[in-house]
Amino acid sequence: MAERDRRTARDLRRGNRARVLRRLYFDGPLSRQELGPATGLSSGSISNVVAELAAERLLEEAGIVDSDGGRPRTLLRVAPGGALLIGIDIGETRVRVELFDLSLTELARTERLLAQHGHDVERIVAHVRTGVAHVLRDAGADPRELLGIGVGVPGIVERDGPRGAVVHGQTLGWTAVPFGQLLRAAVDVPGEVPFFIDNGAKTLGQAEMWFGGGRGTGTAAIALIGSGIGASVIHEGEGGTLDESRRGSALEWGHTTVQLRGRRCRCGSIGCLEAYAGAEAMRERWQEAGGPLPADADDETALAALLAAAFPPPGGPAPDPVAVSLLDETAECLGAAVADLINLFLPERVLLGGWAGLQLGPHLLPGIRRHAAEYALRHAAARATVEMGRLGPDAVTVGAATLPLSDFLARGGTRPLPPVADGGPPRRWASAPT
Repeated sequence: MAERDRRTARDLRRGNRARVLRRLYFDGPLSRQELGPATGLSSGSISNVVAELAAERLLEEAGIVDSDGGRPRTLLRVAPGGALLIGIDIGETRVRVELFDLSLTELARTERLLAQHGHDVERIVAHVRTGVAHVLRDAGADPRELLGIGVGVPGIVERDGPRGAVVHGQTLGWTAVPFGQLLRAAVDVPGEVPFFIDNGAKTLGQAEMWFGGGRGTGTAAIALIGSGIGASVIHEGEGGTLDESRRGSALEWGHTTVQLRGRRCRCGSIGCLEAYAGAEAMRERWQEAGGPLPADADDETALAALLAAAFPPPGGPAPDPVAVSLLDETAECLGAAVADLINLFLPERVLLGGWAGLQLGPHLLPGIRRHAAEYALRHAAARATVEMGRLGPDAVTVGAATLPLSDFLARGGTRPLPPVADGGPPRRWASAPT
């Protein structure tokens, strides 16, 4: 009974810390007086939690504001220098690694370009290993300050088995790859630094939900359009965080059917959205139609050339009718697939992101919206808006970094760690409050 009581008190205290940290992270700076009604905690509990977090250097003062007839109030915020995070995007064309502080301000970055669709697992792991070492060295950062490393990957991620995170990336040739184990063995960081691996479209969605176009929305569907295509549906919860009772879901949206007996997709099926609207497929379709592209043009070069041919600058050549027709068909396929998202999940917003989506959006968004309205149910379409994502090409890495950040906030700024090996003091977030 005593042990259960201690555990209950510890959990309650951790929950109080989590409430304060989350509120300050998403809505700060706030005063102690504002934190009370914002979190539902008593003034005594607020004082205790703030004192603990400040002693651990996770909170800092952020100025003073006058109060109505009373003493000035000190504002508090989560200290950006309280910890470090790494976000990694395993993309179709590159591996991007970024180091962030606790406010998700970028401190260092590096990219490792991939040969056209070269996703050999050993090569990817090597890129992650050297990328992590590069950003830590470039920022002069202590790896013991890391809260964790978040990784966004293409494909389906399973985390429940004995091998940790296992990735099934059919279009990459990845079959049951124990990616978590491989990274843990290869990346030179302290053993207590956790890895968080999830689908890249889902990390993109979480970033947009926390900081971008999904902010303030109950449910959003976020599309990642690159060489391939994916999507996620994310539900916002209290304080701008994910609603743990209704977790976000990664969707293999690119492999929904938009054309019966259509083009062969690289997944092996036929008629997939990705076979029409993915950047790799658009490159192949334009080459098949006689578009002026070198045979070795990569997806990014080809998409830029295709858009330039269809939408030349004022005073330039006439639009290429083949390029215009191809992009019109792409807009209709995307609009029909967006309508499926609207009908199935009833989102308030649909956001288009990914490197190819960001290039296509300014030109195709009106057509995508029009076709989505034509294919979707009227009531569902009327309550949904189709917009561009707001976080740019780094959204997947930012979203990947939110994976360890979300865990850290949920734990109230604590996570259990073993003692420091060299006998030094434990890290300031080392143990749960007792």
